[in-house]
Amino acid sequence: MRDQAMDRLLVALADLYATEGRAEAIRTANLLRGARGGDLWTAQPAPGFGAALVALAGAEGAHPLAALVAAAQPVLPWGTNPADGRMSADAAKATASATLLGPTDPVRCDNLLLGLFWQRPDTYYALHNHDADETYVILAGGAEWRAGDDKRWRGPGEMIHHPSLMPHAFRAGPQGLLAAWRWSGDVNFQSYKMLPDPEAG
Repeated sequence: MRDQAMDRLLVALADLYATEGRAEAIRTANLLRGARGGDLWTAQPAPGFGAALVALAGAEGAHPLAALVAAAQPVLPWGTNPADGRMSADAAKATASATLLGPTDPVRCDNLLLGLFWQRPDTYYALHNHDADETYVILAGGAEWRAGDDKRWRGPGEMIHHPSLMPHAFRAGPQGLLAAWRWSGDVNFQSYKMLPDPEAG
C-alpha cells in the first residue's frame, strides 16, 4: 500500500546517506528516492519493543529521523537480524532489524542493503565482521562502539563506517539504540563471523 509516513522516511534516509559521499551511498539514496510513492508496504504486526522504540525516538537529543521511524512503525518489517544463525545467541535476542532495501526486500537491489536496527538497553553485540562495507548512523539512544581500534561512545547523528572485515562491536546504553545501516560491496551473509571477544559473556 502507499504509505506517506514511509515515503517521508525513505526520503529522509536518502538525504542522510547522500551526505556520506561514497558512490555506493549515493546509489542507495537514489534507489530510496525512486521507491517513494510505491505500492511496497503492508501492515506489520507490532513488535514487542514498539512502545520502547517510540519513546526512544521522542527522547531529547534524538536525530529528527527517529521520529519518522516511529511514524512509519505500522509498516516496518521488523524481524530477526539477517545474520541470525551466524551471530551469538545473546546478540540475536537483544536485537531486531527491519531491512528495507536488498535482494528480497521491498525496495529491490541485488548488491546493496539498507535497514533499521534496534538494540535493547544495556545489551552487548559482541565482536564480529563480514565482507560487506557497512555504514551505521545512530538515530536515537547510543552505544559504546568499537570499530577496529577506535572505541568510544557514539550518539545520535554520528556516522560510523566499517570497511570490509573490520572487527566491530557495540554495547547499547541505558536507553537502548536505534540506528540505520547500509551495506555495499560483497553483501553475502555467509561471511558474517563472530570473533573472539573478551568482553562477551
